[in-house]
Amino acid sequence: MGSGNHVSTNNHTHLKSKIIYNLKKRLVILGAGESGTGAAILGVQKDYDVFVSDSGAIKENYIDELNHYHIAFEQSMHTEALILNADLVIKSPGIPEKAEIIKKLKALEIAVISEIEFAGKYTNAYTICITGTDGKTTTASMIYDIMKRADMNVGLGGNIGKSFARQVALENFDYYVLEISSFQLDGMYDFRANIAVLTNISPDHLDRYNYELDNYISSKFRIVRNQTLADYFIYCADNKLTLDNLEKHQTKAKLLPFSFFDKCIPGAYNNENQLTVEINPLNNQITIMNLSELSLKGRHNVYNSMAAAVVGEVLEIRKGVIRESLSQFVNIEHRLENCGKVGGIEFVNDSKATTVNAVWYALESMQSPVVWIAGGVDKGNDYTQLKQLVKDKVKIIVCLGLDNRKIHEAFGQEVDMIVNATSMQEAVHIAYKLASKEDIVLLSPACASFDLFEDYQDRGRQFKKAVRNL
Repeated sequence: MGSGNHVSTNNHTHLKSKIIYNLKKRLVILGAGESGTGAAILGVQKDYDVFVSDSGAIKENYIDELNHYHIAFEQSMHTEALILNADLVIKSPGIPEKAEIIKKLKALEIAVISEIEFAGKYTNAYTICITGTDGKTTTASMIYDIMKRADMNVGLGGNIGKSFARQVALENFDYYVLEISSFQLDGMYDFRANIAVLTNISPDHLDRYNYELDNYISSKFRIVRNQTLADYFIYCADNKLTLDNLEKHQTKAKLLPFSFFDKCIPGAYNNENQLTVEINPLNNQITIMNLSELSLKGRHNVYNSMAAAVVGEVLEIRKGVIRESLSQFVNIEHRLENCGKVGGIEFVNDSKATTVNAVWYALESMQSPVVWIAGGVDKGNDYTQLKQLVKDKVKIIVCLGLDNRKIHEAFGQEVDMIVNATSMQEAVHIAYKLASKEDIVLLSPACASFDLFEDYQDRGRQFKKAVRNL
């Protein structure tokens, strides 16, 4: 072209657009699952220069979406030169803080946040956020069901269904019900829950928290971060770890506890087997329904129903709508899911029970002798609280996992037999052969699934398939 003084109009346009492009903030997203892909779509919509990096293989449907939105990505690697030049990083909840790439980002003082934090910046919708060691998926699903029945314009997301970011980008909801895990809360700084629900706290994921229970508790209490006097904090008054840490993690929000044993005013409680909610002293007590009418059985589901009922009352949803929902609600897949009977033996899929506490509630609700399928990747479990229940309810344990030593040590004296299995098909077959008529074969692992399965859903579906093949 010769001298740089002679630049065509076209080249001027090209240079101009390039300069504007370079002024865009660079958003790097680590992990291209539902959370990461949703964040990438929102990032493009908000005019970021988006790059997605996944150290593993990206699922085909997410690759199709990234291509559709012209989003640059890589899979099966993390190229540092393309990541460490970020202005902002959103990381998948599955990536631990001790991962090398996260350490390097932190050393460079590059902000690393969660998809929940990012999406929250771009919506003024009212948020109902649920966390807790156990029960958060069921409780979130119940609250969403109540709100849908009340004809509210509401989305369900977070750790369940479509990602929050995807919905903020592509939907237009007035309310969001968000299930939020501790890993998502760890990357939350300015986000605010209008209603925060903490179902309970019991030791879990201690491998991600340096085996310090206090670190895990602090993570869960991030749900009340940034709450104001106009907000609400709903929690279980029967959960010792929650009560013991309330003072340490104070909030300006209005406190609404719920309890099976004690009268909570304001809050929800069991009043002679009646689910009763009392929030506004002027309204007096509101009896929602008899506990026997709840569609989901077991004390843990009474707690979940109480939390959902309190949210319904805060949102001024009619009592009849709340009652209808709680009496008709169908449980989520993989949570005490009845899979039918074979030869008089009942099979129950509780694959979502990845904690000792969740298994406690599952066993407590069993009314017949149990053959218990348990095991997987141990997260620092303490099985002490299960010993008496196992002694009372469980005949045989079938261990499903690559390392079952802790289960053998904990329950060797409490049951008649412990057997090891290396596949779901083998575990179900063994359980079926060892069970008697009227027994229950319960898959309730108390552990993560990643040694033999993709996730708890894959584990649950393999269990159901094995039962069908008996």
